[in-house]
Parts: sequence; structure tokens; C-alpha cells
Amino acid sequence: MRIQQLEYLEKIVAYGSINEAAKALFLTQPSLSSAVKDLEEEMGIQILLRSSHGVSLTPEGREFMIYARQILDQVHLMKEKYQENAPRKQAFSVSAQHYAFVVHAFVELIKSVNADEYQFTLRETETENILEDLTEFKSELGILYLNSFNEKVMRKMFKERQLQFVPLFTATPHVFVSRDNPLAKREMIALEDLEPYPYLSYEQGERNSFYFSEEILSTLERKMEIKVSDRATIFNLMVGLNGYTISSGIISSTLNDDKIVAIPLAVDDPITIGYLKHQHLELSAIARAYLTMLKEHIRGYGFPILTEKLDK
Repeated sequence: MRIQQLEYLEKIVAYGSINEAAKALFLTQPSLSSAVKDLEEEMGIQILLRSSHGVSLTPEGREFMIYARQILDQVHLMKEKYQENAPRKQAFSVSAQHYAFVVHAFVELIKSVNADEYQFTLRETETENILEDLTEFKSELGILYLNSFNEKVMRKMFKERQLQFVPLFTATPHVFVSRDNPLAKREMIALEDLEPYPYLSYEQGERNSFYFSEEILSTLERKMEIKVSDRATIFNLMVGLNGYTISSGIISSTLNDDKIVAIPLAVDDPITIGYLKHQHLELSAIARAYLTMLKEHIRGYGFPILTEKLDK
């Protein structure tokens, strides 16, 4: 086993494709495939599942990558210490449901990085993709919510994928609407008040399970419903169509131009927002710094869950 083989494997997992990884590494696809095949034969396990859609880690491959990443981290630390001209490019990836505070903290993190080179990734994506990204080690952290409806099913999935959920804060449900919406002046909104307006929600791909929904009360029947894939669109439809969605109540005036307001919804269904990590993977210094910034951006919202020490 060579360090180079582990670095090749790390790149393949990051891209989810041997062909794309080969391009990034300036190698031919056959030579990269051969290097991984040699590693699999030496270790006596199948590390990658190959299909027409790309590659993914097998269960044995996921376990192997835990050890491989620890080895690579140590190698990079040694290079930083003993080779002045070989600094490690800082890298970090987070996958999240569509929350403005996740983006805000991400921006602050990048501003704080003292490095000439870095590779950071923020994926606002479908709930199932968050689980896949952490399982496949494409992201170090995932941000999503639990409530009384989805918690049992989601925690079962976390356990199956060896993922750990750490709560950040619990919030009461809020309705997001445009400042020009007739409901914007209300101090509290009831479900029946929302009936004349289009309901906006995030699409969840092929496995459109109610348990993956980013909005609570996803099983309710609505007369008008619009599915979208990104935050910019959902905010534009709030302004253009007087649409609404249901979320945590944290609004970013910087990102949303003060056009959106959050009003408490008269339902007893608290939302616990937290982060996911692989239970066998110790968080990097960058991930821990990001979580610190994330906590600063949610300070004052909902009911914070105080933890003096970030989970490893």
C-alpha cells in the first residue's frame, strides 16, 4: 500500500467518478482504475462500487476510508512541519438543507482562512443527499432538522449509516412571507390563514418521502403548491406570488434584502436543528471553527442547546 494510492482514492471519493478524478489528477482513467484495483487486491476487500452513474464506497470501503483519512492527515501534518514549501491546501465541505445561517457562517469561515489556497464546498441539497454525502465522506458536516414527525425514521437512518446527530437549537415553527404579503403584519399566523396563498417547498428528488421534507406539516393537503430547488427561487416566489413556506424563523436580512419576514405559526411542533457527522470521524479544525461561527449566527434564535465542548 502506498500513500499515493490513498490520495488517489480520496480524490475518487470526492468526485464520485474515476474519470473526473483522473482529469483532476492529470492521469489516464485506466491507470487510476488500475491503482485502485491493486489496492483492493492488496487489502483483500472491494473498496469501490462501480456503476454507469459513477462510483461509491462499499461498506468495507467506508470503514477503510476512515483509516485512510487518518493516515493522510498525519502525512499532511508531517509535510507542513518539515517541508516549508509544501503547505496543505485547506479543504472543507458541508451539505445542508436550505438555511441562510448556514451560508452566512460559511462566508465568515472563508473570510477567516489565512491561506493562499483552499477548496471549500457548500451544498444546499436534498435531505437524502446530505446523508449520502456524509456516508461517502464527500462532506464533513451535514445540517438538517428533526421534529416529532420525522425523528424516529431519520434516527434509524443515522444509525444505519453510522452518523451522529448533534442538536444546535430548538425553534418554534415560523411562516416565511414577503413584507408585502397581507399576512406580514400579523403577530401570529394560523394554518387556516394560509389557505389563500401558494405553499412553497423544496423538492426532494426521486425519493420524495414526507420524512425527507424540509418543511414541517408536509402531509397536509394544500390547494396551491409549488416545488422549488433553491433558496433564491423560493424567496422570489414569496415576493412575486405572495407564496409562503414554513421554517425555523431565522432570517438573513443581508442575504434576503429585507424582503422576507418570519412570523410565528400557531402550531405546537418544535424543530430541532443540528449537525450530522460520521461517528468514527474526528472533526477537523476547520469544521470546528465553522460550527463555532454557525452557533454565533443562530445565537438569540429559538432555545439554544448549550454544549461547552464540540463533539468529536
